[in-house]
Amino acid sequence: MVGKVVGVCMSQRRTDPKKNVGKGFLQWGFGLVGDSHAGTKKEVSLLAIESIHKLCEETGISAAPGSFAENITTEGIDLASLPVGSQLQVGEAKLMVIQIGKNPSQAHTYNYLGYSILPKEGVFCKVIESGEIKVGDFITVIRTDKVI
Repeated sequence: MVGKVVGVCMSQRRTDPKKNVGKGFLQWGFGLVGDSHAGTKKEVSLLAIESIHKLCEETGISAAPGSFAENITTEGIDLASLPVGSQLQVGEAKLMVIQIGKNPSQAHTYNYLGYSILPKEGVFCKVIESGEIKVGDFITVIRTDKVI
């Protein structure tokens, strides 16, 4: 399964929308350098552009990469089908999936125009190998066995 990066998004504060800055550095054990969520347990979040497009079609809103507080907006990869423990090569970095979606009882402090899809369709990862990432980089699933 191969996809690509269509957004590398960050914000200074958790309550602010993330902006697609086009590139960034994923630091082992930390996350996306410069992002408000770096250093937390869920170091990096991924959301498919297909999920964003579907919501836009259903609701008539207009949204872009970062609108739903994800760090990496993907295209062409079925994130929800990845088991926890899957490893992804994203540009120069490697990620491990640690959680699919978010427990509905957990607070999610950000929504876009009243919509929040990251807790339902997002994937949370930790950085297991540091490296640069940028829009256009390939995302390759390199391991799908459960190893945590």
